[in-house]
Amino acid sequence: MNKLMTKGLAGLALLPSLAMAAPAVADKADNAFMMICTALVLFMSIPGIALFYGGLIRAKNVLSLLTQVAVTFAMVCVIWVLYGYSLAFSEGNAFFGGLNWLMLKNISLTALSGTFYQYIHVVFQASFACITVGLIVGSIAERIRFSAVLIFVVIWLTLSYLPIAHMVWAGGFLAQDGALDFAGGTVVHINAAVAGLVGAYLVGKRAGFGKEAFKPHNLPMVFTGTAILYVGWFGFNAGSAAAANEIAALAFLNTVVATAGAVLTWTFGEWALRGKPSLLGASSGFIAGLVAITPACGYVGVGGALLIGLIGGLAGLWGVTVLKKWLRVDDPCDVFGVHGVCGIIGCILTGVFASSSLGGVGYAEGVTMGHQIWVQLLSVILTIVWTGVVAFIGFKVADMLVGLRVPEEQEREGLDVNSHGENAYNQ
Repeated sequence: MNKLMTKGLAGLALLPSLAMAAPAVADKADNAFMMICTALVLFMSIPGIALFYGGLIRAKNVLSLLTQVAVTFAMVCVIWVLYGYSLAFSEGNAFFGGLNWLMLKNISLTALSGTFYQYIHVVFQASFACITVGLIVGSIAERIRFSAVLIFVVIWLTLSYLPIAHMVWAGGFLAQDGALDFAGGTVVHINAAVAGLVGAYLVGKRAGFGKEAFKPHNLPMVFTGTAILYVGWFGFNAGSAAAANEIAALAFLNTVVATAGAVLTWTFGEWALRGKPSLLGASSGFIAGLVAITPACGYVGVGGALLIGLIGGLAGLWGVTVLKKWLRVDDPCDVFGVHGVCGIIGCILTGVFASSSLGGVGYAEGVTMGHQIWVQLLSVILTIVWTGVVAFIGFKVADMLVGLRVPEEQEREGLDVNSHGENAYNQ
């Protein structure tokens, strides 16, 4: 740990790209570790995010949500192999990678990414892309056409996720600027949340919104999804160390501590505001803490992680109770209120608590806290603007091609029967 503090964060900020560039020997422990972490992140999407979101919406639309998550998951996997991995992680310019790895050509069976095989890196990063797309559908659930979702995903993944991943994790513009994002505060959470917010505005509010009670139809399903996401998140955060090492251990511990803090602040905050603590609130607190610590988990000390979690829990509660009303948006699964708000908070606080004086691993040589916070803020702003513009274009193209929204009569009857011809429960 002391060696890391003296070296600072310059190397850690570029872990994925440095791992691919550094000559190394395959390590069986690192290979096994990264395959397990990859499986855990895949577990977060199918079934984690599917069950979490599925329980939050109404019974008549649960299958449509599960189908959107499942099919977009498959679509992202195919795009990732065709050109996504190459544009995100191969050598290129400040914003996009090149075409050297299309269809994974020029990647040999024994090629390494650090001390583990590059094929594992391909799948590990694919799992991040999959769950990022999965997050978006929660904002536009219960009224969007299935075909529109698929069109949007192709456009947004290509023009938003891939360049931002390259900018942050593959030596692109933000990495060169010194931005810190250990496991996806900008790349995953802010990126998805802003896209979902744009989609929620463009698709419009659900029929009856504000007049009818739209309650989660299955809270045990929500809790099951939360539990799966919690376990899977250790692959997300610890796996981003790219090796079974002391940084993975730090990220693992910080994930536990921050999440626990967020659950408590959300629960007690809701208790104070509404008079009763709820399971939905506690589940939301889990997600808020996980999101907030994600960009910071490998950079901050345990005390910093706890503070980030405590702040993240309150920030998420504010996002879904106050900010949502200010925005006047119908975001059924509170994607922006939790992932957007807590992602922004986590990214900025990374710049604070990475300081060695506050227990973190320290800044790069010559970097002050003020400068690092400024760089973090710029990375947040760039991500918001970039994904917002691309999402607007993606949804507009989908609208022109097939229309964004199902007819109102189909929406009121339910997307399950009208879009997919089936019902989740016996009538």
